[in-house]
Amino acid sequence: MNRLSQQTSPYLLQHAHNPVDWYPWGPEALAKAKTENKPILVSIGYSACHWCHVMERESFEKEAVAAVMNDYFVCIKVDREERPDVDAVYMDAVQAMGVRGGWPLNVFLLPTSKPFYGVTYLPPQNWVQLLHSIQKAFTDHYDELASSAEGFVENMIVSDSQKYGLTDSTAVYSTANLDLMFEQLQRNFDTQKGGMDRAPKFPMPSIYKFLLRYYDISQNPDALAHLELSLNRIALGGIYDHVGGGWARYSVDEDWFIPHFEKMLYDNAQLLSIYAEAFSLTQNPVYADRIQRTIEWLRSEMLSNDGGFYSALDADSEGIEGKFYIWTQQELRQTLGDDFEWFSKLYKISKQGNWEHGYNHLHLTHAVEETAKAAGIFSDQLPELYRNALVRLALKRAEKIRPGLDDKILASWNGLLIKGLCDCYRALGDESIRELAVATGRFIADKMTAKDKLWHSYKNGLASITAFLEDYAAVIEGYLGLYQITFDEQWIQNAQQLTDYSIHNFYDQSEGFFHFTDAYGETLIARKKEIFDNVIPASNSMMAHNLYILGKMLDRDDYSKISDKMLAKITKLLLADVQWVTNWAALYCLRSVPTAEIVIVGHEAEAIRKDFDRFFIPNKIVMGTTTASNLPLLENRTDLNAKTAIYICYDKTCQLPVTRVEDALAQLSGRL
Repeated sequence: MNRLSQQTSPYLLQHAHNPVDWYPWGPEALAKAKTENKPILVSIGYSACHWCHVMERESFEKEAVAAVMNDYFVCIKVDREERPDVDAVYMDAVQAMGVRGGWPLNVFLLPTSKPFYGVTYLPPQNWVQLLHSIQKAFTDHYDELASSAEGFVENMIVSDSQKYGLTDSTAVYSTANLDLMFEQLQRNFDTQKGGMDRAPKFPMPSIYKFLLRYYDISQNPDALAHLELSLNRIALGGIYDHVGGGWARYSVDEDWFIPHFEKMLYDNAQLLSIYAEAFSLTQNPVYADRIQRTIEWLRSEMLSNDGGFYSALDADSEGIEGKFYIWTQQELRQTLGDDFEWFSKLYKISKQGNWEHGYNHLHLTHAVEETAKAAGIFSDQLPELYRNALVRLALKRAEKIRPGLDDKILASWNGLLIKGLCDCYRALGDESIRELAVATGRFIADKMTAKDKLWHSYKNGLASITAFLEDYAAVIEGYLGLYQITFDEQWIQNAQQLTDYSIHNFYDQSEGFFHFTDAYGETLIARKKEIFDNVIPASNSMMAHNLYILGKMLDRDDYSKISDKMLAKITKLLLADVQWVTNWAALYCLRSVPTAEIVIVGHEAEAIRKDFDRFFIPNKIVMGTTTASNLPLLENRTDLNAKTAIYICYDKTCQLPVTRVEDALAQLSGRL
């Protein structure tokens, strides 16, 4: 057993029995490299990573391979989810070397921690050959490696503003620019199968968020058509777990058919938000079903006893990727009995299987009723028969060996989930969803917060690791969601405290963006800023959203100015290649037309807010009280002749108060 046995990260613990003399990232390993003048091997991955498991089985568990690693290197294992700062720095370096990034990420460093070479997965023979080559180069050509490493570090410390020519400018927002962004994004749409025109296919929530807001402004039918096509295929395809609920990380093919089977909290959290908004817009019952069943899965499999949500479920079980989720024809026949025939036609089940080695994976391209009618198996009883069949499959599947659970709790991903649950409550009005959102917020406030400072990770009753900007950005967004579904002012106060801490400890006044790491965090070879949106939006784009919303809610012009400065600098990228900055584009939508400030005052504020939230109005903030409040938008607002009053305001200027939701909606429509 090596030093990783003392760690709490499930990924590091997976490697605790390797013959490799792994160290966790930290001063002990870094000091050893300097003292012994040995190169460092940093191997970065995460617990649900399939190819990380493969490389462990093939190389890190082998005595002969481990002997070479131990002899030549100080070997460090990093959980990228625990230390996204370390991952980001060395991923940047490897990409600068011309290597396509991915995990496992294996980076070779000088004893000074500066990188000089990196690779992702390699089979064992190639891996050992590389180890010998690296050692020879370190011994015989140290000066060349040092020069190369210095160049990579210099590249890393160049600011993104310099790298991409981002300059301060006056913010000018126009709907014409939104049209340009959409047209540019549209060029890469897969208009047949949804998503973007590439494989593998990742759900990209920030793209769908932009499309929702762009459609609200433009009413462009092409935007809605692609949004619905994408969300339908993601909801019906094999990337969604038809038996248990929840989405896998991505589809390996262009059809949304076979997923990379790991389930990540961050994907499901964001997709809940998107499907909630899409349901409010379209009233598509499939979207409501996916929301409800995904929340059921989260509650039953991902919720800790302490109240936070775990990070991920592994792709593998019994050493086979997806084994938990796939079926032989015989398994399905035995489990479903008389219902097998129609179920088999619905999902095109066969003895040969629709995937590998005789296995079938459940996948649809159209809704159940539509598919059943096309297959000639529809009846009035089918919806109930279908639900019952899925229940039986879930019970059968529970007998299988389960995929591994990554049971660390991350503030950032839980923040995303709070926002997702808030959006789902607003769309569906289910009180149990609100209760779950509030309980998760209380967990973070009670267990992962010290005064106005967050911790990044929580496990075994202990919070640890100085939080990153992604934690602050996601939790602030979650707290703002909680305020708007409860009118409990504690949440807006919490959001303000975390925002002020972020500005004081992360914000770079000179460049106008936020650092990823806290000023009091560990110093790495480069202090990065995250500005490009990916599967998870950039922490800077999330902070820009938060500052805009909080600026409105609290009448904080200083917040609004920081947000505007950030968005103005990004506008060049928005107009050049928007697909990498779509969460910024969603914020641009909010700035292109006036944001509605909906204020509800009176004893029925809760009921009226709930009625309002059913409608798709993405460019709004909602504030309210049943009594009185000193919050700027609520100050001196009263009910109307003992009836709850609704004020529709823009830039703090309000129309005459009304007492019926339909009248308030008419005021909104008149403005829009």
